[in-house]
Amino acid sequence: MERFYLYDETDETKTRFVSFMGDHQRFDLALIQTDRYYGKVIVLNLQSSRFAIIGPDDLEEEGLIQHSFDLSGEEAAELTEFLYECVG
Repeated sequence: MERFYLYDETDETKTRFVSFMGDHQRFDLALIQTDRYYGKVIVLNLQSSRFAIIGPDDLEEEGLIQHSFDLSGEEAAELTEFLYECVG
């Protein structure tokens, strides 16, 4: 059987690992920057194994961070505030 690839590429990335304590939760994140997603950042929550591709416009979308990372409203607000510093 021959495998059909849609793409198979290698890309240079810049990865930032950051851990911080909010008022409601500790966050352990990996922020991966690549040219692949139009300047957006791949944000991985290392505790929950959830991720999202986030750009400044995504931070404005109501409920996106809360849903993507399965957080409470307060936890999502803390993460969004941090991501504005990194992404926005």
